Amino acid sequence: MILGKMEFASAIAYGMSILACMKLKTLIVSIALMLPSLSATGQTTQTLTDQDKAEIQALVTGYAKALGSCASNDYADLFGDTGYFASGFRGQVSGRARLIAMVQSERQCINPPSTTQAARPVNGPTVVINMTASGVYGIADLGAAGRYEDEYVKTAKGWRFAARTVITPAEAAAGLSASAMLAIRRLAGGPQDVDEFWAAGQDGVKRFQSAGVVIRVSNGNVAGRIYLKDGGYYDDVYEKTAQGIWRFKSRVFAASQ
Repeated sequence: MILGKMEFASAIAYGMSILACMKLKTLIVSIALMLPSLSATGQTTQTLTDQDKAEIQALVTGYAKALGSCASNDYADLFGDTGYFASGFRGQVSGRARLIAMVQSERQCINPPSTTQAARPVNGPTVVINMTASGVYGIADLGAAGRYEDEYVKTAKGWRFAARTVITPAEAAAGLSASAMLAIRRLAGGPQDVDEFWAAGQDGVKRFQSAGVVIRVSNGNVAGRIYLKDGGYYDDVYEKTAQGIWRFKSRVFAASQ
């Protein structure tokens, strides 16, 4: 069938209208699909409630109570599934068994007071909480002893430590912080045979001492020791570049004796 000019023009117009409708429907569907993602992108970081802050402070106080009373199981309960405690002397201690062993190796837990003393209330330091897009953090001032630098995570059982790092005044003076110690541990803890270190006390009993990189400050220098499974170790000295990156100044290997 041959169409006349008018019929041909009408057919063209009809086809264009159908195509326009299809494009409009596609555009509407695309916008609808984009709205949830646009909404999520535009969301601001949710602020902590007063209840959240109170529970985090209670967590900090519970930490002081558990550690002070040598309640190793209660202490381990304060950390999330992947949570850890870190210090220069202890390294990075993660996992329930290690956290329990660490508390059991504390001096006051090895040699408890010979006389029974009335229980005294223990108040943890007041924590200053800061929430960012990457998480919930806190600083707990310990006075002359230094400070705790914390990261918290809310679990099904409530607020827990994702990380708790103690920084001494000497470490702070040398430019160390929780993030700096983490950077050094990542730098120095590369060998696959890095191990935890257990040492015998005066009673001959071996107890947990550290895991991973042990960091110490001497005369302003930041040094580290990494114990290996075969009994050897690395002795390191670290330095911070002008760009703020930690690197090896020296590394010496000592074989097992």
